[in-house]
Amino acid sequence: MGSLVSVAQLPADFDGWDEVLALIMRAFAAMDGVIDPPSSAHRLTVENLRDKARQETGFAALKDGRIVGCVFVLERANDFYVGKLAVEPDFQGQGIARRLMQAVEDLARSRGKPAIELQTRIELTGNHAAFARLGLRETERTAHSGYDRPTSITMRKVLS
Repeated sequence: MGSLVSVAQLPADFDGWDEVLALIMRAFAAMDGVIDPPSSAHRLTVENLRDKARQETGFAALKDGRIVGCVFVLERANDFYVGKLAVEPDFQGQGIARRLMQAVEDLARSRGKPAIELQTRIELTGNHAAFARLGLRETERTAHSGYDRPTSITMRKVLS
């Protein structure tokens, strides 16, 4: 059996942003040509990822010292907003996203937040199903600016 995956909060002095950015781009590449509008991941840079981490909490999934997954969460008044959940394509389907989301839930509970929330694109039906298996439920559909049809689904999980 291969070595286990560990999940750790990214430290304040983390300096592997190029590795995280490359992971996100590989993980989100399958969405290109599928979702409209294109993913905001295309606007990420090492600099704005570092800035994001100053305002949000980042977690990394590590296997043999390599980052194979990540997620960022923003603390809001009544919940934590989950963004940029990414798993290395070769490692998808091994429960890494589940482990990352568990870290998010643990953090939310420790800060007294009753829920976590995220948005996923309308077209990514596999993601809707995966998030539903993690206990998230659709709460609304919204449109990106300039679109007259829903482009995103908001999903929320109330923590017990």
